Amino acid sequence: MSKRIILTILTISVAFLTVTSQEGSTGYQFLEIPTSAHAAALGGNNVSIIEDDATLMFSNPALLANVSDKTLNLDYTSYISSTNKLSASFAKHAGERGTWAIGAMLLNYGTMTETNENFEELGEFSAKDINLQGGYTYLFSDCWSGGVQAKMLMSSYGEFSSTAIGVDMGLNYFDADHGLSFSIVGQNLGGQIDALYDRHESLPFNLVAGLSKDLSNSPVRLSIAFDNITNWDEKKPINHLSLGIDVFPSNTTWVAVGYNPRRGNEMKIGDSKHWAGISVGAGLNTKKFKIGVAWGKYHVAASSLLINTSYAF
Repeated sequence: MSKRIILTILTISVAFLTVTSQEGSTGYQFLEIPTSAHAAALGGNNVSIIEDDATLMFSNPALLANVSDKTLNLDYTSYISSTNKLSASFAKHAGERGTWAIGAMLLNYGTMTETNENFEELGEFSAKDINLQGGYTYLFSDCWSGGVQAKMLMSSYGEFSSTAIGVDMGLNYFDADHGLSFSIVGQNLGGQIDALYDRHESLPFNLVAGLSKDLSNSPVRLSIAFDNITNWDEKKPINHLSLGIDVFPSNTTWVAVGYNPRRGNEMKIGDSKHWAGISVGAGLNTKKFKIGVAWGKYHVAASSLLINTSYAF
């Protein structure tokens, strides 16, 4: 047991050191679009809620420890205009304490018109981003779990293409007696193998810490997350914060609302934010079947609808 813990700590330390040496602009921004409807409803950056929800692996691989054996998950996100995101994952237990999972994600931008420098139409082209990933989570004890997942990232924009390799690593502490969960996650460690153009881009690395707490004698859970910690903005620290609240009307249903100040400020137009930064969602969780729906605004041009469905065989 101790060897596994030491190996995890060393791996995370080496990964963080690697991040400090990354240079260049950031690409693969599609990785920042939420996949989990539940996490999206809580502000978009939640990494700490304890649920039997396979979609949470996309934000924190350590949370796979709570997913049922042989769970198949399918997701859909309407993004902007004809842009849609599809994803799927499958999780399976490995022994009493381990869980492995595979996943795939496609962001399809649709078909666009190709023109030259004189705006003469040359035809049409398609554009898309793809993420293929696999991960493993281990339950160290009744309270501690750790997970790691590797990603193969591919982008194709007409005749241009690029590939990259990324890694997510996370730790979670959960005290079931007090309904307290704390997580820290390093998302998108890695870099490009082949660049779209002459300049290589780094991945959108994000160090996130999150805390969730059940309120005593109440069907309510509060969550808070701090993201982009390694690039802290002392002038606007609130932009690193996201807040969320869950209400559980029954043992099988949840309703959530969240607020992300950075998203609200970035998409403010004039004196109005047009609901930017606010997110809402609801879901049904039974033993075998689960569905979650969330609404949020991740671009000034349109709102997004996220739908998750999963089934445990």
